Amino acid sequence: MDNALMSVMLVVVVLLLLSSLSDSRTKRLERRLRETERRLDLLLAHHGIADDRPELTEVDELLRRDRKIEAIKRYRQLTGAGLAEAKEAVEARIR
Repeated sequence: MDNALMSVMLVVVVLLLLSSLSDSRTKRLERRLRETERRLDLLLAHHGIADDRPELTEVDELLRRDRKIEAIKRYRQLTGAGLAEAKEAVEARIR
C-alpha cells in the first residue's frame, strides 16, 4: 500500500513539474513574440511603411452586439481567412 501511494505521489509531482516547465516556456515565448512585434512595428514606422491589415471595427461592432457568427463571416470577407482561422481570431477578440 505504501509503495502504491508513493508511486501516485511521484507521478503527481512529475506531472506538476512538467506542467510548470511547459507554462514557463509558453510565457517566455509569448514575451519574445511581443518584443519581436514591437520591434517590427518600430521598423515599419521608421521606414514609413503603412500597416495594410484590414480595419476590423465592423467585426468589433458585431461582437459588441453579440452577433458572433456575423462577425466571423465579416472577418472572413475582410481578411480572406478560412473558417477555422476566422473563428479563432474572432474568439480571441472577445477575450
